[in-house]
Amino acid sequence: MPQVSANGIDIGYEAVGEGPPLLMLHGATSGGRLDFGPQVARLRRDFTCYLPDARGHGATPWDAADGFSYDWLVDDTLALADALGLGAFHLLGFSMGGGTALGVASRSPARVLTLVVMGVSTEREPRASVARRLFDAERIKRSQPAWAEVLDERHDPVQGEGAWERLLPVIAASIASGELLSPGALRRVDAPTLVVAGDRDPFTPVDHAWRLKRQLADGRLLIVPDCGHEVTARRPGLVNEALARFYRATAATAAARAARWAAGADARVTATAAGATASRQPRAASEEERT
Repeated sequence: MPQVSANGIDIGYEAVGEGPPLLMLHGATSGGRLDFGPQVARLRRDFTCYLPDARGHGATPWDAADGFSYDWLVDDTLALADALGLGAFHLLGFSMGGGTALGVASRSPARVLTLVVMGVSTEREPRASVARRLFDAERIKRSQPAWAEVLDERHDPVQGEGAWERLLPVIAASIASGELLSPGALRRVDAPTLVVAGDRDPFTPVDHAWRLKRQLADGRLLIVPDCGHEVTARRPGLVNEALARFYRATAATAAARAARWAAGADARVTATAAGATASRQPRAASEEERT
């Protein structure tokens, strides 16, 4: 997997497909292909799908002893987009990646063409309590040894032995104590947005997903029936069809947003060049100097 230096770390990523850029952000303990395999197979026909590994996951080295923050994940994503020269992009995130995607869209709204967030809530509970229980490394090793072996195989080759055991409690602590997105921050998200949740998701109750959708300027809601947290893997056909409909319905808006971003980028380049040219011009002599 290639890596690119961004925000002071080396981010591993995969890029497949052709078309406008679509950043796909995975959930905690996971990876892009693991969370979005069925979606990539469909979306790569219309987009260039970028699947980065979050810091501390897969091919993106990070020592949990140095801390963990959702704000850092937002920084990483925007820096990655800069490093890859993406400009404006479509954005899709699941769980931890969904929280990151919301942060990106709030911080840099004009850069996001469309937004899809899955299994995410902007409310503290029950996310924090569920994460505290599920991300208990000792419990996983004791009661789910097969899952512990999977996590070893997934992360140890790059992160080092036992890295996930140190990372999971840090992620849970970040969920429990990190700053929540305010209603004002959510109002800055102006891209067409699809909010997705399973009707049995322990992290994101249906009413949380509905409230999130209501706070967005152009929000839509999909509740996946008979499904828990992992909507992309458990109901891939339904999710793929919903994504196809969403991207068709928002194509004209996304194209207009891309044009506005490109025009703004051209203006910024022109202004920068003009400023550089002005700084190189000889200074006119003052009246005092001429005499």
